[in-house]
Amino acid sequence: MPNLSLKASHKPIRAYYKQLKEYAKLGHSHEGAVKDAFADVLKVCGKQFNWTLVGEYSIKKGGKGKLIRVDGILQDEFGLIRGYWEAKDLGDDLPKWVKQKFQSGYPKDNIIFQRPDRAMLYQDGKQVYDADLQDDTELVEVLHRFFEYRPPQFDQWEKASDDFKQRIPDLARGLQELIQEQRKINKKFIAAFENFTLLCKQAINPNLADAAVEEMLIQHLLTERIFRTVFNNPDFTRRNVIAVEIEKVIDALTSRAFSRESFLKELDYFYRAIEETAATIQNFSEKQHFLNVIYEKFFQGFSIKVADTHGIVYTPQPIVNFMVRSVEDILQREFGKSLSDQGVHILDPFVGTGNFIIRVMREIRKTALPHKFEHELHCNEVMLLPYYIASMNIEHEFYELTGKYQPFEGICYVDTFELAEEQQLSLFAPENTQRVERQRNSPIFVIIGNPPYNAFQANENDNNRNRKYPIIDKRVAETYSKASKATNKNSLSDPYVKAIRWASDRVGKDGIIAFVTNSSVIEQIAFDGMRKNLEQDFDAIYTFDLGGNVRKNPKLSGTTHNVFGIQVGVSINIFVKKEVIIQ
Repeated sequence: MPNLSLKASHKPIRAYYKQLKEYAKLGHSHEGAVKDAFADVLKVCGKQFNWTLVGEYSIKKGGKGKLIRVDGILQDEFGLIRGYWEAKDLGDDLPKWVKQKFQSGYPKDNIIFQRPDRAMLYQDGKQVYDADLQDDTELVEVLHRFFEYRPPQFDQWEKASDDFKQRIPDLARGLQELIQEQRKINKKFIAAFENFTLLCKQAINPNLADAAVEEMLIQHLLTERIFRTVFNNPDFTRRNVIAVEIEKVIDALTSRAFSRESFLKELDYFYRAIEETAATIQNFSEKQHFLNVIYEKFFQGFSIKVADTHGIVYTPQPIVNFMVRSVEDILQREFGKSLSDQGVHILDPFVGTGNFIIRVMREIRKTALPHKFEHELHCNEVMLLPYYIASMNIEHEFYELTGKYQPFEGICYVDTFELAEEQQLSLFAPENTQRVERQRNSPIFVIIGNPPYNAFQANENDNNRNRKYPIIDKRVAETYSKASKATNKNSLSDPYVKAIRWASDRVGKDGIIAFVTNSSVIEQIAFDGMRKNLEQDFDAIYTFDLGGNVRKNPKLSGTTHNVFGIQVGVSINIFVKKEVIIQ
C-alpha cells in the first residue's frame, strides 16, 4: 500500500498555517473562506496518489433521488471515490454537526470533518481519529490516516488490476494459440469460425484478417462476464444481437476439450475485484467511467495496434456538453427546431462507449424521449468492446430518465465508412442488417461525435495504416484534394477528413455536423482545398481551436497541455447547411 510523503516541516503544511493567519488578520473565519486552506493541502497530497480533489460534490441517496452535497471528494483515475471531506468554520460544534450529517445520510467510509482547529476522521463507520489541527504533527497524522486508508474492496482491486495488466498479454496469447489449434482439428469450430468471419467481412471490412476475428473472440471471452455482472445484465449474451453470433462461435470452440469456465477460473479474483469495486459506485455515470477506464487499460495491454488503427481517444465530458448545447442552440436559432422535435434524426457515426448519444438524451425533453429513442437516435461502432459498452450505457440511461427498460435498436455494429460503399451483403445478424438499412433510409439532420484521426501516428506501420474506402477516397480526391495547391496531400488520407467528407454528403440540403477533430484543418496548407470546399458546402462554420499542438509548440510539455492528452492539436468544428437562408 502506498504511503503519503508528508512531514510537519513540508511546504504544504507551512502554507496551510500561513494562509489561516492571513485570513484571521483580515477578519475572515467563515467556512467559505477558511476551507480553501485545507483544500489546498488535500490537492497537494492527492497528487502523490494520482487523486483529484473535486469540490461541491453531490451524492444521490436512496431511491427517491435525495441529494446530499459534500465540500469535496478525492477521486482516482478510475473515477473511484477514495475519500470525502466536509468543512465548517470555527463557530460550529463539530461533534454535534457530524452527528447531524450522518443522520442525513452522509457516507461513513473515509470521511474527514474539519474546521480550522479540529478534524474528526471516520473510517468503516467508526471514528478513528480526533485531531487538534493547531498542532502540526496532528494535522500530518490525520492526513496520513486519511490518504493511506484502503477499504478491503479497493485494496483487492489495486492488487488485482496491477496483476491483470501484467498478465493479460500472456492470457490473450494463450487463447489465440488455442483458437488456432482448434481451427485445425475441430470441424464444428472450423465451420462456425468461417461463417463468423464471413459476417465480419461483410459488416466491417472485406479485407479483415483472420487474426482480427480471433481477437474479437478473445475480447468477448475475457470481458462478457463483466458486462453480465457489473451492469447487472445476466441476459446480455442472449439479448445483444452481436453477442449472440459470437456466442455461437464460442459454443463451437468449447464443444471439444476447451472449457471456458476452467480457463477463466484463474481470473476469478480479478472479476470479483471489479464486481465488488463497482458495487461501491452508486452513480451510474461514474460506473460507466470506471468501466471505460478498464476498457482503455485492457486495450493498452492487449490490443494496442487495434486501438491505434481506429484512433481511440475518448472525449472529455465538458467538450461533449459544449458540443451538444451548441447544436441545440444552432437548431433553435437557424432552423426553429430542437433536438427534441420529431423529424430531427441524430447520428453519432463513431459512438465509442456512447457519451455523445447519452448527453443528447439528457438534452431531449422527457416527454419526447421515448419517440426519439425508438425512431430518431442512431449510432455506429466498429469495435466490439465499445459497441457492447455503448449498448448498455444507452439503454441504462433511458431507464434512468424514464423509469422503463427498452432495448436500443438504433445502434449498429458497422463501419460507418462502409455505408458509403456499394454493398448489398447482409451486415452481421439479420437484426443488425435491419438497423443499418433503417439508418440508411433515415433523413439524418444532426451528425455529432469524435471521428478517429491518426494519419501521422508515432509508429506508423503496415498494421495501422489507414484503410482504403474506394467511394469516400474518390470523393476526397475529386473535392478536397483536387482543389488543393499543396504538393504533399498525404494528410487528406486521415480518417477524420473522410469523416467530414462522408458527413457532408450524408446530411443533405439541411443539417448540422459537429465534430471534435485534429486542428490541422484550420490552417495547414495541405487542407487548403478542404477549407475551400467546406466554405462552398456550408452556409455557416463555427471553429474553436483548443490548441495543444505539441509538435508545433516545443514549449508545451508532453501531453499536459492538450484536452485529450495527445500530441496533435484539437479543434471543435460545427458546420451548418441550410437550403433557405434566413437573413
